[in-house]
Amino acid sequence: MSGVSEDILSRFAAIAGEAQAIRDPHSKEAYLHEWRGLWHGQTPMVLRPSNTEQVSRIMALATETRTVMVPQSGNTGLVGGQIPDRSNTQIVLSLDRMTRVIEANAPNNSLTVEAGVTLKAAQDAADAIDRLFPLSLASEGSCRIGGNLSTNAGGLNTLAFGNARELCLGLEVVLADGRVWNGLKSLRKDNTGYDLRNIFIGAEGTLGIITAAVLKLFPKPKSHSTCFAGITSPAAAVELLSLAREASGNRLVAFELIPRLAIDFTVKHMCVRDPLAEPYPYYVLSELADADRASIDSLWNQAFERKLVQDAAVAQSESQRQAFWQIRELLSESQKFEGGSIKNDVSVPVAQVPALYEQATAAVLKVMPGVRFMAFGHMGDGNIHFNLSQPVGMDKQAFLDRWQDLSGAVSDVVLKLGGSISAEHGIGVLKRNDMLRIKSPAELQMMRGLKQLFDPLNILNPGKVLPE
Repeated sequence: MSGVSEDILSRFAAIAGEAQAIRDPHSKEAYLHEWRGLWHGQTPMVLRPSNTEQVSRIMALATETRTVMVPQSGNTGLVGGQIPDRSNTQIVLSLDRMTRVIEANAPNNSLTVEAGVTLKAAQDAADAIDRLFPLSLASEGSCRIGGNLSTNAGGLNTLAFGNARELCLGLEVVLADGRVWNGLKSLRKDNTGYDLRNIFIGAEGTLGIITAAVLKLFPKPKSHSTCFAGITSPAAAVELLSLAREASGNRLVAFELIPRLAIDFTVKHMCVRDPLAEPYPYYVLSELADADRASIDSLWNQAFERKLVQDAAVAQSESQRQAFWQIRELLSESQKFEGGSIKNDVSVPVAQVPALYEQATAAVLKVMPGVRFMAFGHMGDGNIHFNLSQPVGMDKQAFLDRWQDLSGAVSDVVLKLGGSISAEHGIGVLKRNDMLRIKSPAELQMMRGLKQLFDPLNILNPGKVLPE
C-alpha cells in the first residue's frame, strides 16, 4: 500500500499526464535501483514531466500536500542519491523527458540545454558548432546534465577544464515551493551579489531541482597525442606528471593512473587487447591536445632518459586512440565480474598519491587479507577510485558485509593525508553519516541552515547528504 492517497496521486498525474505518471510495478522498476544493485527503493509513482512549468506545478502541489520528491536524472549515480527509500511514500521525479537543446552559441562559446539532455548529446551539440564540451565520463551515453551538475561530476578532463561546476555558466532551478529561479545567463563575469548558482551545483537535489543549464564551451582541439605508458610505481607517475606539465603546460588534458590488476580484469572480461607487449605494475594513459611534434618527442625522450617510463605506445590513429580510451572506460564495469566490489571515490593532493596507495593498501589488508586492489583514476588532479575486489574464493555477501570496515580504513588514510572521501561521486546515502567526522560543526550548521531555508518542509530528497 502506498502512503500517498489516491486523490493526491491523481492530482500529480494530471500535471504530467497519465501516460507519464508511471504506477505499474514493472515499468517503475528501472527507476528504483542503481546499476550495481546496492540500493533498491519503493515509490507509488514515477513522474516524467516534459518541461519546467510542469516541474513547477508538481513542486507547488508537493508543498501543498507535503509529498516527498526524489529528483532523478540518468540514474547512473554511485552513492544512492537518486533512489527513493523503501517507505513507498516518496515520488520519483524523473527529468529524462526534458531533452531539449535550447541554444548552441558558437560566438559566446555556450550551450543551453534542459536537464534531461544526456552528456553525450551535449557533447554532440557542441561538436555540431565546432566546439568542445569537455566533461567526459564513462557513463556519458546515459548520464544527464542535471545529474552531472547536481553531483558536480568530474571525469577524465578535470585536469585541464575543471569539474562540472567550472563548466556551468548559469542555471534554471525549481524551488521546493514551485517558484522558478531563472538564472540562465551566459556571462563570464557577473558580480551582482551572492553566487546562487553554486549553491545548487553539488547539492544532489536537496535544495532545488535543476531544470536547465548554460554550459561553457571551448575551441575543439585540432589534434591529440594519446599515450599508454608502462611504469613501475605511483611515485614514478607523480614525477612523470610533473615532467608532462613542464613540457606541455595546459596542453596536457588527461593523465590517468591504472594498476596492472585493472588491465588484467579488463582484458579478461571486456574483450580488449593488452595495450603493451609486456605487463608492468602500473600504467599511465595521458593525452595532449594541440601539442607540436617537437614537444611530444621531447617529453617522451626525457621520460625514458629519467627511467620514469619502461615502455610506451603512442596512438597512431583515431581508432587506436579510441581503443586506448575504451580500456579506461571499461575498467569499472570489468570489476563486477570478479565478485563483490567496494568503491571508494577519494582525492588527495597529487604529491600524496603514492602515500595513499601504500598506506591505504596496508590498512585494508589489516582488516581483510587477500583483498584485491583495483585503484585507478584521475592522477592529474589527485582523484583515485580506490576500489576493492573480494579475495579469490570468498563469499560475495561476506565481503560486502565488511563494507564499513574496509571503506573506513581507506577513508582514515585519505583524511590523514588531507584528502576528501568524495571527489566526484557525491555523498548521497552511502557517505552521509561520514559527514559528521569530515565537516566541522560550523560547516554542518551552515549546510543545515541552507536546507531549512530552501526546503523547510524537507520534501526534496530527504535522507541524502546531511547526516542524521
